[in-house]
Amino acid sequence: MARKIGSRYTAHQILGRGSAGTVWLGEGPDGPVAVKLLREDLASDQELVGRFVQERSALLGLEHPHVVSVRDLVVDGNDLALVMDLVRGTDLRTRLDRERRLAPEAAVAIVADVADALAAAHAAGVVHRDVKPENVLLDMQGPLGPGGAHPALLTDFGVAKLIDSPRRAAGAPGTRASTPTTRIIGTPDYLAPEIVEGLPPRAAVDIYALATVLYELLAGFTPFGGGHPGAVLRRHVTETVVPLPGIPDELWQLMVQCLAKAPASRLRASELSVRLRDMLPMLAGMPPLDVDEPDDAEPEEPEAEDLPADPVRRRGVVPLVPGSATDSNRDTHTSMRVPGPDELAGGALGTARVPRPAGGHRPGSARHRAEAARKRRLVMSASAVALVAAVGLGSWLAVSGGDEGTPPPQDGKRSAPARP
Repeated sequence: MARKIGSRYTAHQILGRGSAGTVWLGEGPDGPVAVKLLREDLASDQELVGRFVQERSALLGLEHPHVVSVRDLVVDGNDLALVMDLVRGTDLRTRLDRERRLAPEAAVAIVADVADALAAAHAAGVVHRDVKPENVLLDMQGPLGPGGAHPALLTDFGVAKLIDSPRRAAGAPGTRASTPTTRIIGTPDYLAPEIVEGLPPRAAVDIYALATVLYELLAGFTPFGGGHPGAVLRRHVTETVVPLPGIPDELWQLMVQCLAKAPASRLRASELSVRLRDMLPMLAGMPPLDVDEPDDAEPEEPEAEDLPADPVRRRGVVPLVPGSATDSNRDTHTSMRVPGPDELAGGALGTARVPRPAGGHRPGSARHRAEAARKRRLVMSASAVALVAAVGLGSWLAVSGGDEGTPPPQDGKRSAPARP
């Protein structure tokens, strides 16, 4: 059913739903558009509407071949919408769900496109803050690139910032406010450590998230994801990323640098794009990596009542708005309290997600322990059989042993050897 969005746009059909709103196929003065209509309860937040208007100039001025451009921002009654270019294709999450993992050449080509988009955004002073496969669109009408990859475009610029609460209380001009951040807005698997620790997001958070996406494209899973969202946040701060079997060392070292805990150690987006494209010839023809997803660690108890437990759904999918239901895993913002230093330092050991060769089990996992127990039972069984065989052999030797020329006595009793 068609509906009017402001005075210039008409939304015809729903393309997708998420916890932040609904994406419609729409029509504007210049042709087809995509309209992201934010939830009505968000639109009624006057503070959010104010931030929405403040971001208008920055978002409208962001133009790049690998950015899904925002054409207009609409504030009309209860309607709060971003009008964007319509991309004829699918999102990267859909392709990843279908193929599980990508060949290195295609994965690197896609990530290099996104790095180009981030370089343009960062140069304009815009931080995306929610880089993930759901926000990368693949243009199926564009020319194929290295590894048969379709051109990648980054979308949803500004949505996380619009929805987020003010990061810090106002302070004296030129000074850093003393009131710390108390909430986190983002998707747990892709959050940089400094966000988890309550620092304001800078351009480096996008580099960390994009390196996490590259890891996921190659491995089929994220390096620190899985299980309770609080545990995922802790891993970002305390755990070290584990190497992927079969990955070229040059590519791995690049990923490690971009996943560094210290933001200053990461590459800039423009540097990352150049380095990735330089590696493409080396990756040509390389098949997808042969690794299996780590077994999930034992379920962890929540550290605080407002760290939402969600051990079943993938990637910590929780409602953005308290009390509402999540209707899609395509929009996985999480709003939660920033963990305290004691919680971050007190994580259980063994929570890192260790990649394993195909067919193996992660050391310390339930499956690994079960396999070890089975092997111990086999060893014990083999030992028991060997012991029985040894006892039987000893008995046989005891009965049949002795001087070769002395026949056994007829009465079944063994005779003492004759004295010389």
